[in-house]
Amino acid sequence: MTPHTATPIRLLVVDDHPLFREGLARTLGAEAGFEIVGQADNGTTAESLWNQIKPDVALIDVSMPGIDGIETVRRLRARHPTARLLMLTSSEDWDDVIAALDAGASGYITKSVRYGELVAAVREVHAGGRPIGETVARKLAARDRDSPLTPRELEVLRLLRDGLSIDDMGRQLAITERTVRAHVTAIKVKLDAANTAQAVARGFERGLLAAGVPNPRS
Repeated sequence: MTPHTATPIRLLVVDDHPLFREGLARTLGAEAGFEIVGQADNGTTAESLWNQIKPDVALIDVSMPGIDGIETVRRLRARHPTARLLMLTSSEDWDDVIAALDAGASGYITKSVRYGELVAAVREVHAGGRPIGETVARKLAARDRDSPLTPRELEVLRLLRDGLSIDDMGRQLAITERTVRAHVTAIKVKLDAANTAQAVARGFERGLLAAGVPNPRS
């Protein structure tokens, strides 16, 4: 995974449940390489704090009174196009997932994830990644079945061609295993492949892969 830098990742935690928000802030604040710079219990406060403190990453719940998390993301992205905004929510509703990602969320994970996955997802978002689960990736790919593979999906496809494991791909791309699996799932859906071997074969058939051409990151 991405090595910890000397400068901590500055986090804003946005959730209307005080016990969860404060507990999460304490826990993440004790994590090496993280610094909690603000907390908010609604979208209006989150907007105001973002403008004041300019955090590196915000963790935002979907369901909040007043301006909900999705509208908060939309407003923040409108004013700060490069804002890194990770949805951390209990909602697994497909409409919420799509609305959040379409609004500009940098990733979408649920509160049921393990703590280590959350830490990795925050680091991934900070590095410019997009952590989502396999189920979300499958539905997004099915919706966008006719869309070309994204640059990251092409990277993963090349690494599949090279025979790398999920673990090795995660380390090489500095993303979580969960996100690697999500990309693999999306690739298989978009290429109408039953498995990774068939996905690689389809990659060659469609001119997405060339034998003997290394992945740029290799």
